[in-house]
Amino acid sequence: MDESNFISKNFKPKGGRIVCESPSNIALIKYWGKYGLQFPINPSISFTLSNCKTITSIEYCPRSKGQERFNFLYDGKTKKSFENKIEKFFNRISSFCPYLENLFLKINSKNTFPHSSGIASSASAFSSLAFCVVSIEKRYNETMTEQNFLNKVSFIARLGSGSGSRSISGPLMIWGENEFHSESSNFFAVNFGKKIHSLFKNYQNTILIIDDKIKHLSSSDGHKKMINHPFLNDRKNQARNNLKRIINAISNGDLQIFIKVVEEEAMTLHALMMSSHPPTVLIKSKTLEVIKLLKNFREKEKVPICFTLDAGPNVHLLYPEKYKLKVIKFIEQKLMHYCQNNLFINDSIGLGTKLLKF
Repeated sequence: MDESNFISKNFKPKGGRIVCESPSNIALIKYWGKYGLQFPINPSISFTLSNCKTITSIEYCPRSKGQERFNFLYDGKTKKSFENKIEKFFNRISSFCPYLENLFLKINSKNTFPHSSGIASSASAFSSLAFCVVSIEKRYNETMTEQNFLNKVSFIARLGSGSGSRSISGPLMIWGENEFHSESSNFFAVNFGKKIHSLFKNYQNTILIIDDKIKHLSSSDGHKKMINHPFLNDRKNQARNNLKRIINAISNGDLQIFIKVVEEEAMTLHALMMSSHPPTVLIKSKTLEVIKLLKNFREKEKVPICFTLDAGPNVHLLYPEKYKLKVIKFIEQKLMHYCQNNLFINDSIGLGTKLLKF
C-alpha cells in the first residue's frame, strides 16, 4: 500500500452540512518521535475515550473565484492560532481530497472538555475534522466501503495529528507497522483485532488536572527531538517489546503486566524528554506526589489501578469499572487538592468517531 490508495477523484459537490463528534484517546504504548510526513518511529496503542470529545460541524458550498477556503470558529469565536493549523492541514490533504478546492467550508468546533487540560485535544479535533471531510467524499462515491472510509479518515486525521489517527474507532487502536498485527500500518490506525479480556471492557480513565497551563514545548517540537536522540534505537526496541507484552496482557486479562507496562511507558516518555537536547522537563512535583500516593493506595487497598502521562504534568488514572466508587473516594480524599482548582475529569473507553448529522 502507498499514499496513492487515498487519492480521490475530483468532483464538484453541491452544498450540505455535516456534524460529527470524535473523542480523544490515551496512549498506553507512547508514540514519541516521527519522520517524514507524520509517520511514527515506533508503533503505539491507545484506549479510545468516550466523554472527552470534539464536536465539529461543516457547512459547505461551491467556492467562488478568489474566495478563501474556509472560515473557522472555535466555540463560536475566531482563533487565529487554530486557523494557521487548519490551513497547514488543508495544504497537506489537498492532493488526497482535491474536491475541497471547489468548496468553501464554514467550520464550527467545540470541545466537551477544557482546552489544554492534559487531554489530547488535537487528536479529537483533527479526527472529527477528517471525518467530516471524508464524509463529503463518501456521499459522492458509492463504491467506498465502510472500512475504506474509516482507513481514509484515519489517514487524513494523521496528517493533522498523528495521535488523531487512533481516535477513529475503538475501544483499542494500534498505529504503526509491527509484527504483532498483520494489518498494522504507518498510514492509518487499525482496531486491536484480538480478544479483549472482560477485565478491560468498560475501563475507566480519570484525568487529574495538575496544571492547566499551555505547555512550553509543543508535541510537534517534542517529536522532532527524537530524530537525533541518543536513545532512539533503544526506544524503538522497548516500544515493540512493550507492545507485544501489553497485547498479551489485554487478551489474557493480566492486570499486573498491564500496569507494569503502562507505567513504564509513561515514565519513559518523560525520561526521553529529559535526556533530549536541550533537556525538557514537563513533569511537576505534584505529579510525582500523586504517583507516590497512588502506588501506596494500590498496594494497601489491592486495587489494580495505574497511572499514565501524556507529554505534560497531568495524571491519567486507569482502572476497571468495578473499582470506580472506591477510586473516586480516594481521589476526593487524597488527590483532589493536588489538582488545579480541584479539577478532575471522569471518562471511560469508547468506540470512536460518530456521525451526528448528514
